[in-house]
Amino acid sequence: MGFTGFPDEAFVFYEGLEADNSKTYWTRHKHLYDDAVKAPMQALTEELAGEFGAAQLFRPYRDVRFAKDKSPYKNHQGAFVDLMPGIGLYVELSAEGLYAAGGFYTQATDQVARYRAAVDEDLSGKPLEKLVDGLAAAGYAVQGEKLKTKPRGFQEDHPRIELLRHKSLYAGRRFEPEPWVHTPEALVRVRDCWRDFGPLIEWICTHVRASELPNRR
Repeated sequence: MGFTGFPDEAFVFYEGLEADNSKTYWTRHKHLYDDAVKAPMQALTEELAGEFGAAQLFRPYRDVRFAKDKSPYKNHQGAFVDLMPGIGLYVELSAEGLYAAGGFYTQATDQVARYRAAVDEDLSGKPLEKLVDGLAAAGYAVQGEKLKTKPRGFQEDHPRIELLRHKSLYAGRRFEPEPWVHTPEALVRVRDCWRDFGPLIEWICTHVRASELPNRR
């Protein structure tokens, strides 16, 4: 069955989970998660797969082994199209609404080094600056983990110092749960966002690429 929208029960489910993040609540309402959250998200990503690639839905369980917050369940459902490891397109459903994003999220030292070298170089840095400015002008939030100070080896007056501070970089837009989210228009909104992120993703895949460092075990 194709994607028809996210039912209101999806948002009711997450509102309840935020109030009571417990196994008791989850067990009692798991049918809502399966029917109103997981199934529509799978349908949405399957319809988008032909254009953008297959997405992986994240597990709803939190890894609390080293976390101060021991809440067992995530308060959102995310899915990621992995174009290169840690580089790709993201969609998320939560009580706050629908969120679509794209960029690079990993912070391996070789990736950050390649990213900053490309930002520093005018031939590659100026096009990225134009892309980021264009996305911001279109209403997207350009985000990512950043240093509070300048990165080592660069001057504070560098023309792209704000971009150089980034250790990860992605653009995104959050939509409140308005009536259209219950219809196939939700797919159109996500698709349009992902298309807008295409040039940014292409720049990242060209200049940042996947980490070439050996996996740590």
